[in-house]
This record gives sequence, structure tokens and C-alpha cells, in this order.
Amino acid sequence: MRISTMFSLQNHYSSAIKTFPHSSAFFSSSATNSFPLQTKSRNFVSLKESSFPGKSISTKPRQLCVMGSKSSDDGFNQPSFQGGESFLRSVLASMETVYLNRNPTAKAILELVQSVDSDHIFYDHLAFRTFGVNGYGIDSIAKFFLDFGYTQREELRFPAKKLKALWFSPPSIPLPGVGNRVNGPLPRIFISELLVDQMSTQTQDIIRKYTEKAGSGKNHAALASSLGSLTWGKPLYSEFQQLARESEYAAWTLVNGYALNHVTISTHQLKSHLRDIKSLNQFIEENGFKLNSEGGVLKVSPDGLLLQSSTVADSVSFQFADGITESVPCSYIEFAERLVLPQYKNIPEIEVKEFHRRDGFEVGNADKIFESTSKEQLTRRAA
Repeated sequence: MRISTMFSLQNHYSSAIKTFPHSSAFFSSSATNSFPLQTKSRNFVSLKESSFPGKSISTKPRQLCVMGSKSSDDGFNQPSFQGGESFLRSVLASMETVYLNRNPTAKAILELVQSVDSDHIFYDHLAFRTFGVNGYGIDSIAKFFLDFGYTQREELRFPAKKLKALWFSPPSIPLPGVGNRVNGPLPRIFISELLVDQMSTQTQDIIRKYTEKAGSGKNHAALASSLGSLTWGKPLYSEFQQLARESEYAAWTLVNGYALNHVTISTHQLKSHLRDIKSLNQFIEENGFKLNSEGGVLKVSPDGLLLQSSTVADSVSFQFADGITESVPCSYIEFAERLVLPQYKNIPEIEVKEFHRRDGFEVGNADKIFESTSKEQLTRRAA
């Protein structure tokens, strides 16, 4: 990306973000599909008007790599970052602000963990959902991260859910001396897409209707996520119901668009006893939060080196195009502990870097984490 182009893009984002200040819970404008958002409780927020929110990357399925990347101070062997780091972090911060305004559970948990671990909260990865049709799939949001030095890694497939996903590793840059969350080590990016052509004709027609009407919105996925805006119009409630019956993932994406689906705390980078994910899970539940119980609260990869858990998503009150207002799932927060790879088990703990740990993702874990937004998880009682 040329420097002139980068500054032009930065000005475009900056002016847009100034138009929709983050000081309010969401954004309001008669010129766009924006909506005010009011927090009603830790697990419920009100969304009066929707403004959330693609061409897929064509790749052949590959085996998931569980080996760490070659050594570098930040744990990744990636192309050098050519500048624009400040702008990238600003965009991530805007995405995070939208996410926290909509999801009181995530905000409360981050504050809770920070009360114990101060400034040692780093993100393992950020996740997005997309529609694999009309250019609105993985590539529509991935291209922003690729432009800023991210590298495409492995593909994962979820046949039962009719999904595929790609993850992207961050550019190799010096670790910041201070800072946490989006100002700490850059996170991995996990992007999934619904394989729309495998859905029923009725569901395909609904998804195509909105993505086609969105015009060039697919070219501004990162902007839409940063502003908390849909790139298409509000759907009818009956259309949401049709998608929910066939794919809860599809229904979620229709009303949330490019919004962050979740952020993930890297538990092993915490400094307190909470760095053990089991201790963190217990701590979270003792403070009254529900964790996703699908397949057990703790999801463990077959090699035993990737441990994950997540909360149940918050709910929002969404006003559909036909005036009907109903509760719909929003986002959640995840936790991941990556254990040291066997070949590095004798390294003193103080010398362990991120590249010494298990990298990548696991289909079995991710498949259960997806259920954090399911109706079953949202409606069950806390254990």
C-alpha cells in the first residue's frame, strides 16, 4: 500500500469516526442505517434501529499446522510491517469500542480480569463472521488485515454447520513497551463464512437479497465494523426467523454483519493465578457469568495443547424493518490458553515466548465455541 493511499484511507476512517463519536453507546444519523444502543443490564442491551452490518478466498483445504512458527521476538515469522501500525491499532480500537458498547458482559469481564491482572491483558485473536456470497465472504474483511501485514494461514472446515474459516497471523513488529488489549501484541484474526450455496433456496434468496442491495458495502467491511454499521438494510423479522431455523450463524450475521463476533483473552499471558484457564473459568463463574457449556465448559484440542472457553453471548433488542422488535444474540468473549510445544518443554518458563507455544486453531474446539450465540446456550440456566 503506498503511503499516500494509506493516509487517504486514514483520513476517510478518521472523518467517519468523528461523525459517529464513540461517546454514545452507538451511532445515530438520518443519513445511514445507524442505531442508538442503551444498556439495560449486564446481559441485555437495547438496539432500536439496526445499522450493523463476502467474495471468498479460494483455497484448497489444508492440514492444520500445530507447530510453532520459527523464532522471532514476538513469536511470528512474518513479513516485516511496512508502517501504518498506529492506524491499524486505531481501527482495532474502534472495533473494540463498538464491541464493548454492545456487550456489557465482555466489558464487565475485562474490567474484572484487569482488577486482578492490571495491564497484562493481551488478545489471542479477534473473530468475524461473513456470508460467502456476492463478495461478502472471508476476503471482504481479510483484505484490510492483509494490507497491513497479516499473513493468511490455515483453513478450517465445519461441514455440519456449512462453514469454513481462515486465520491470519499478525505482522512481525517489535513488542510495545507498554499497553494491553489492542495496544498490546497484535492478535491473530479468525474469519469464518457461511457457505451460502449449500443452504436452501429460500435462505439463499434472503441472503442474496440483502448482499446484492448493499452494493459496494463489501469494500468497506473494516469501516462498517469500526462504526458499528450494517452495510445492508434492516431485514424483516420473518426473514430472520427463516435463517435462524436453518442456520443460527446466518441469522446472527444478518443482524450483526461485520461486528466483532468475539475477542479472546490470552490467558497464559496473564501474570496472576488467572493465567491457568481453569482458574479463570472458576473466577468468571463465581462472579455470576454464564460460560458456554457445549461439549463441556473447557474445550481441549486432541493434542491437549490448546484450551479454550467462552461466555454465552449477550442479547440485544432489535427492531426489524416491519416494526417488530425482538431479542437477538449479540457477541461474547473467549479465553484461550496455549501450552508449550513438546520440543520446548525444557525451556525455563521465564524464557518461553509465544512461538514456543501451540499455534493455530482446532476444528473441534471452534465448532463448540460457535455455539456461544446459539438459542440453546442463551436460554439455558447457569450451572
